[in-house]
Amino acid sequence: MLQDVMRDPFVRVFLAVVLTAFSGIPGLFLRKGPTGQRLATLCALAASALALPAILAALLAGEHAAYLVRWTLPFGPCELLLDPLALFFLIPIFLVFPLGSLYANGYWPNASHPTTQPPVTFFYGLLAAAMALVVIARNGALFLMAWEVMALSGYFLLICEHRHREVRAAGTLYLIASHIGVAALFALFSLLASRVGSFVLPGAGALHLDPSAAFPFYLLALIGFGSKAGLMPLHIWLPSAHANAPSHVSALLSGVMLKMGIYGLLRVTTFFPERPLWLGAVLLSAGIVSAILGISLAAAQKDLKRLLAYSSIENLGIVAAALGSAFIGEATGNPRLAFLALTGGLFHILNHSLFKPLLFFSAGSVMHATGTRDLDLMGGLARKMPKSALLSAVGVVAICGLPPGNGFVSEFFIYLGWLSEATAPFPILALAAPLLALVGGIAVISFVKLFGAAFLGAPRSEGAEHGHESPASMLVPMGLLALLCLLGGVLPQGFLALTRPVLATLAPSAPGYRLPVSPLWFTAAALALLLLGSVIALFLKGRTAGHASHGPTWGCGYIAPTTRMEYTGTAFSGIFTTLWGGIVRTTVTGAKVTGFPPAPARVSYTPREIILERVVGPLFKLCDQGFSLLRRMQHGEVQVYILYIFVTLVLLLIWVR
Repeated sequence: MLQDVMRDPFVRVFLAVVLTAFSGIPGLFLRKGPTGQRLATLCALAASALALPAILAALLAGEHAAYLVRWTLPFGPCELLLDPLALFFLIPIFLVFPLGSLYANGYWPNASHPTTQPPVTFFYGLLAAAMALVVIARNGALFLMAWEVMALSGYFLLICEHRHREVRAAGTLYLIASHIGVAALFALFSLLASRVGSFVLPGAGALHLDPSAAFPFYLLALIGFGSKAGLMPLHIWLPSAHANAPSHVSALLSGVMLKMGIYGLLRVTTFFPERPLWLGAVLLSAGIVSAILGISLAAAQKDLKRLLAYSSIENLGIVAAALGSAFIGEATGNPRLAFLALTGGLFHILNHSLFKPLLFFSAGSVMHATGTRDLDLMGGLARKMPKSALLSAVGVVAICGLPPGNGFVSEFFIYLGWLSEATAPFPILALAAPLLALVGGIAVISFVKLFGAAFLGAPRSEGAEHGHESPASMLVPMGLLALLCLLGGVLPQGFLALTRPVLATLAPSAPGYRLPVSPLWFTAAALALLLLGSVIALFLKGRTAGHASHGPTWGCGYIAPTTRMEYTGTAFSGIFTTLWGGIVRTTVTGAKVTGFPPAPARVSYTPREIILERVVGPLFKLCDQGFSLLRRMQHGEVQVYILYIFVTLVLLLIWVR
């Protein structure tokens, strides 16, 4: 009997969600020693082992299952849904969460963080469980409850080091942005309940509304879910949040939580039988703008984690642009474009949930070894951390969209859709391809800067000089993610198979098409590239064997060169920052050089985001001025407030009559 029950994929997923939610509770009581954290890791690994096989099997089989949970809340039946779209988005949750939990044993151990480790471990599990509940909820009220738990768990994880002013400011900004998005979602689900007559979410294509009536639904979904996905200009919370959270938390936020915005947007679009053309155009435009601005801002950063945070905006922009192209294909009667764009977009969602956590784990390893996030204070770490350097290189290749990384395959299908299907009545799609190529070029600049400044050259600080390799608990999760990144590029067939059932849910006409390029070509090309690289490396190693000499880096002829003469990450991207001054500017501050000989002076370099200063900032100031008028009505006198209530009741009576 128990075996039959455990064969049910929903039962296994539900048990995994419960195990995930309670994984951090033992650590709240076992605060001394590593026992609580290790128990949490065991629970996380057990939840993954329980859920992932069931999720993959059910997804590949295209299964659908709905379950009714009895509750006494006045929001209609509480339904839970496992369909291909939900199963697809459960994969990153039960992959990144256990790896991050294992990684935390070396990166955020109880021995060095006795006061913050127990709550971080608790909220880490609660965040993962809330995201899983968001994905499987088919009741609007339950969805909003899980969404709010997700938002608050992320906040408490972010402010774990609240003694620092920068962390508190990042947490406040995150909380404000999250609840602006939640306000839009409350309006969305309330409007939906008024139309449907229940908080139970409609089935696929069940909501038939004319375009004017459907417009508010799409608009509220774009605001509420777009802010969580970090699409510009709704991205204001993302850079500071990812930069100041612990690295394994940043990996979960970027690798998984951002995808909840994409999931919510896709789920809402399934309610309607057709998607309007304007929605595709808005998503395509917002995605391209987010991709270009996000990676341009990333290239100017010297903060390692802030660079990765802005890169997340770029990658989610690519996903949004692909989904927008798919909606355009549906609206213009081009199912082949919808097929290629959806395939590339869904594949990129999986890819980003692999290479971005890998890079955040790599950043954590570097910070663990050097004690800094400043790229200009690193250098030479490849000698101290060869394993971390190799795994980081895999992540860099993947995120730049270069073969044999997995990012190359997903972006290839997006390119293919834009170039081969950009015909009337929407030929502007052809312009998206060179813009994405521009994004790829800037990404190469950004991540060559990241890898070169951190791992190559000579150490530029005492922390880099005394760097050390990460423990096995940190290297194993990085190694598994790096392996999956390579498998996605060398053997993409398995990943593409996971997107097929989702295509049938989002675009029923799309699965009838076949890929114009066989995945075996990617396998052959990737293996040929790896073989060629290995041959060149062995040839160069053979030629230099016995003839190589070691010495300090050449300092342009100076008798006593120092590491201060090295080419830093700031210098590497300096020309690019100058060329893109309309998007990102830098503020250089320092003491005036005086005297003979001049006294030592310090110079600081801070990148500034123009879109925040000239677009988002003025809008917030305008809102502040509007609310300042309301604040004048707060006299603090009870009789005045009673008068307000009386006037409101009179107006309501007049309006009802």
